[in-house]
Amino acid sequence: MNKIGFLLCVAMIAFSILHAQKASIYSSNGKAINGYDPVAYFTESKPVKGNEKFSYQWNGATWYFSSKQNMDSFKKNPEKFAPQYGGYCAYGLSRGYKASTEPDAWTIENNKLYLNYNKEVRELWNKDRKKFIG
Repeated sequence: MNKIGFLLCVAMIAFSILHAQKASIYSSNGKAINGYDPVAYFTESKPVKGNEKFSYQWNGATWYFSSKQNMDSFKKNPEKFAPQYGGYCAYGLSRGYKASTEPDAWTIENNKLYLNYNKEVRELWNKDRKKFIG
């Protein structure tokens, strides 16, 4: 392989690595949205850690719930409770990249759950939330 061919091959590999998509659902240690119960954001207005005995596979990820009732609600209508953008940072995705999220950096807008990288990023996102969602 000549030098130009080698450089072209390296460039193609680097390009594909840089543009590779992460999983469609944000998960950490195999737990969607860090193992927090997505239904609890709606029913308890706060992040609640899920329990392994109330877990459910959906959309290529394992979701955890704090109760059987929450798990059953999610099973009936996962799109209603699953965070937008697969649980990746709403602000980050509005800027074109996928970023992890923290459970306490959340917002419900028009009955949809949005998560952010941290509370500081959530403040940025909240300044023009409707524009970023659009």
